[in-house]
Order: sequence, then C-alpha cells, then structure tokens
Amino acid sequence: MITALLVANRGEIACRIFRTCRELGISTVAVYSDADAGALHVREADTAVRLPGAAPADTYLRGDLVVAAALAAGADAVHPGYGFLSENAGFAQAVLDAGLVWVGPPVKAIELMASKTRAKELMAAADVPLLAPVDPGSATTADLPLLLKAAAGGGGRGMRIVRELSSLPAELTAASAEAASAFGDGEVFAEPYVERGRHVEVQVMADGQGTVWALGTRDCSLQRRHQKVIEEAPAPGLDDGLRRTLHDAAVAAAQAVGYRGAGTVEFLVSAEGRPYFLEMNTRLQVEHPVTEAVFGLDLVALQLRVAEGGALPAATPPGPTGHAVEARLYAEDPARDWQPQTGALLTLDVPDEPGIRLDTGYTGGDTVGVHYDPMLAKVIAHAPTRTEAVRLLARALERARVHGPVTNRRLLVRSLRHPDFVAGRLDTGFYDRHLAALTTSAPGDEEARRLAATAAALASAVGAGSGPGPARLGAWRNLASQPQSRSFRREPDGTTYEIAYRTGRSGIPAPVTGERVLAARPGAVTLETGGVTRHFTLTTQGDRVYVDTAAGAHTFTALPRFTDPADRTEPGSLLAPMPGTVVRLADGLVPGAAVEAGQPLIWLEAMKMEHRILAPASGTLTALHAAPGLQVEVGALLAVVQDATEAPAHQEETTP
Repeated sequence: MITALLVANRGEIACRIFRTCRELGISTVAVYSDADAGALHVREADTAVRLPGAAPADTYLRGDLVVAAALAAGADAVHPGYGFLSENAGFAQAVLDAGLVWVGPPVKAIELMASKTRAKELMAAADVPLLAPVDPGSATTADLPLLLKAAAGGGGRGMRIVRELSSLPAELTAASAEAASAFGDGEVFAEPYVERGRHVEVQVMADGQGTVWALGTRDCSLQRRHQKVIEEAPAPGLDDGLRRTLHDAAVAAAQAVGYRGAGTVEFLVSAEGRPYFLEMNTRLQVEHPVTEAVFGLDLVALQLRVAEGGALPAATPPGPTGHAVEARLYAEDPARDWQPQTGALLTLDVPDEPGIRLDTGYTGGDTVGVHYDPMLAKVIAHAPTRTEAVRLLARALERARVHGPVTNRRLLVRSLRHPDFVAGRLDTGFYDRHLAALTTSAPGDEEARRLAATAAALASAVGAGSGPGPARLGAWRNLASQPQSRSFRREPDGTTYEIAYRTGRSGIPAPVTGERVLAARPGAVTLETGGVTRHFTLTTQGDRVYVDTAAGAHTFTALPRFTDPADRTEPGSLLAPMPGTVVRLADGLVPGAAVEAGQPLIWLEAMKMEHRILAPASGTLTALHAAPGLQVEVGALLAVVQDATEAPAHQEETTP
C-alpha cells in the first residue's frame, strides 16, 4: 500500500496528482529547483525536497537526485507525471532498485516504446497500421513532403517539415541538434508528411491481470510547433468502423509490450480516413482530463491502484457521457511567432462554474520564469454535447481574468469559435491556414479597444482626483471646462490611444466623445454608448492597466512609458526577444562575416522552445556578443548587422 508519494515533476501536473493523493489519504512529497522554491506545487505538498540549481538538466532531469529525495523524505512510491523523466527507463529502474513503487508502466515497455523507430518495427509485427519510413539519404522529390522526427522524446522537439529536397541536409542537421539538446539522443528519422492529417489518440489503461481498457478517442489536431493547444474527447466526425479500428490497434499495441498503467497510443488519420500509428506515450498525457470528464474516471487514482497491484474495477470500461474540450493557456504571444513570455502573473481567475475544471500550477502573485514550459493552466469544459462544451469553454476563457504576461487566451477563444472548429473540420494545419486571421483585428475590435482605453482614462482620472469612493451619475455629459487627456499604449500590439475628457465641478470626468458615464471609480467604470451599457473592471499595477469586460480583456501601458531597448540601439542591432540561453550560432559566424537577409544567425532557447534570430538585411556582421551557453535577458544585444545598402556610420574623406 502506498502511503507517501513523491511526484518527480512540477507545476500543474504535480498539483493535479497531489489532488488525487489527498482524496486517497496519501501524503505528498514535492521536489523543486531553486527557480521553483515558491511554486504552487511546493506550497501544496506535505513535504518538499530541494534540487539545487535552476536548469532542468541540473534538477528535474537528475534521476539520482530525485530518488535520493524520495528516500530522504520517506516516500514509498514515485509518480513521474509527464515530461522530464516520465519515459526514461533508466529512471524507472532506479526507482525500483531503491525499493520504491514505480507508478508507471514496466521498464521493458518503456524501453520498447522509447525509440520511435523501434516502436514502429514492433507495431508492424503486431499488424498496427503505420507509415513506411523513408531513408533521408536516398529520398527523392517523389517522397516529399517529409516529416523529420526525433527518435527519442516528443513534444515537437526535433521535428521539421521538409518540402524542398535541397533543404533536407540542413533540416536534418538542425533536427538532430535540437533532439540531442532536448533528449540527449540525436537520432532522427523521416516519414511521409500527411497533409491535412488529424492527430487522434486512444487512452489505454491496463492492469497486471491482463485487462486492457481502450478509453475512447481524443482529437489533438490543433497544434502550434507540433505541440497541442486544444484537445477534445471523443474525437468528432469518426465513423464507428474507424473508432473500432483505432481502439483495436491501441489495445494490440499495449498487449504487444505487456503494458501496465496509463498510456496513450497516438495515430495520424489522413483526410481519407486511413489511420497510421505514430507513437505510444508510456505515461499520463497533458490532455487526460477530457477523458476523465467523459468517462467519469480519475486516471491518476487508477494508476495508483494498478501500481499497488490492484486490478481495474471491471473487465470493460464505463460508458462515455457527453463531450469535453481542453484549452492550454500559455504565456506566449501567438502574433509574434509564439514567443514565450515571462514575468509576474498578477491575477489568474477562471470562472468556477458547473462543467468547468481548472488544472494549474500557478496562482496570482506567482512568477513565470524562463526555465520551463510556458503553460499557465489547462481549462476544461464538459457538457452533454460538443456544441455546448465548446461554447462553455470559450465563454469561460473570455470571462477569465489573467493579468501579467501576454497569453494566448484571445487566440483560444477565437479558435473555439472559428467556423472550421465549430464544424469539426480539424487537422494539424489549422494554425498554418488561420493564424493570421485569428491574431488580427475583427470587426468591432477597434471600438471595443477605444472604449476600454476610455474607461482606463476615466478610472485613472477619478483615482487621481477624488479618491477611491464610487461616483454614480444618471446621465453625465460634457461640461464646458478645458479638456484634459491621458494616453495609453495597448499591449502587445502597441496601438496608442489618447483619451480626452472634461472634469466638471463634481470632479467626475466625462469623455469628449459623448459616452454617458453611469459610474466611475478607480476599479470600475460603467459607460453607456448607443443605448448599450457596458461594464469595465480595472486593475492597475504600476504603469499597466488591465481592463476586463464581458466580451474580453485589454492591457494598456500608461504613457509616458519606459523606452524600449530598440530605441537605444543602433540600426541593425539584433536583440534577444525574450530571456533565454544561446544554444548555437550559424556556421562561420564571426565579426566581418557576410550575411544574407533572413539568414538564421543565432538560436535562442527559452521555456522549452527554440527561436531563430534572423539577419534583418544583407550585409556584414560588425559585432557578435552571443556565444553558446550564454544566458541573456530580454533586450540584450546579441549582434549587429550593417546593411550593405547603407554607408558606414562614420566615413572620413581625405584630400591628397
């Protein structure tokens, strides 16, 4: 019997496992890096053990330190969560060798599925449908497009789509380097890239008595950088025959490796409805809550039960009920190449309503750092039908209060309401086709933003002139006083709004644009325009103003603002777009080297993502401050490129 469980992970997955442990009467042990000393999972655990350092390689990926922590804290079992060491057979064996219970599949099953190339060979022998591999060394144009994938690991690391044969060698090198950095294994393989394919997976749960459950399907097609963004269960639009094929193949895959515990068998389903085995994840998945909602199960509780030697409750799983959709809320800017964001998370408040579940590793007041994945939370909605679940989730996200770093919240809402998603027309190219439209202004956006800026100006004026008390007016209009103005910059797009208002003898400001001010105080403003009353809730932190409305949220910076780093640097300067670590430089990159416009010069890794810094123009590299391993802050000067079309900044003429 498990009495004390160490979770070899962090963030929301550690918090989620602890929740089940509390319900089962199991005491909990957290491990934490120095960067996570104040993290939510540490605060929620009964006991916590420090792993000195900040980088994952020094902390959460040190299996020896994790096992030592479990023994020191008196834990008798270890749950790996997902990511980090969750699919590391050596770590699983070390846990068992230490006399601890491993809450995961058998070591042999992990080993067999650890390499995607070996796993495909095994699945072929079990008659599981899969794509035939392509030898990159002999690939021809007829094989294009190709998908390069890391043999070890997942999460989109080491993946590249190749559409031009001439780019294959460079992409192989890049994919191998990224795979080696992320997983310690640079092996890469190639397979046909299926255009407009769907990512469909089957959750399996197996015990040690030979019972294997196939717990329905999940669609995880909406992805960015090969990482999932929105997932749902069951996968919409599959006929009964295809569902049976997927279930049977998933069970066959689990039985082929003697599987035990929770696992996921992932498939690519072509536009013609043909399924192909991708991989088996020998762990719990990020998106497991949608399956839990539909089947009324606690998968972590079942994992613990199986790890203790128990059998699944029945020979067959319970029947599904309703539909569930999950959205991953990331601290990132989708409009700027999905750049991860960092800083203080001032507020994280998702409506607590029937059908809504929140899994998170953060609360308001926490800090989003540079070392780990930028996911803030998962928001899950469960309802009787898909239409209801999608609508419920979109509305919950729209009404959430998230103050701090830029997030993908607006993108999630617009994705859930996009006609293709609503109709169930899903494939992995969704964001390739729709991202530009989803991140640009929609009709009515500009007026909504102007009104939000107006509310910010009025709240600011009231706060400066009349204290915190509320002021309510029946029909306040402009007075004949001299107008004043306040300026705000909307984040992150940089649009500037100058709001003019007049303040009468009552001290209540009124906008010159004619909106009726029904109520105004520093934290709330109510405006009437065109016969419609709108409420604005405002939160001020320094020069930032967060404006929340029933139809969405806005962030403004009160001007004058701090000068951007770009305003203080010479033309051609390459600045770090986010804090991170320089992982590599372009071959031959030294001062004096010639570069071409758009050429990747520097690779920067931040929050588990790799970003390329491109040459802004063709010219000469005149300065290089970056080096592999260097940690940089946002705005740090990495290099300078002098545009070939411009004359040198200092040019002297001499006469004979």
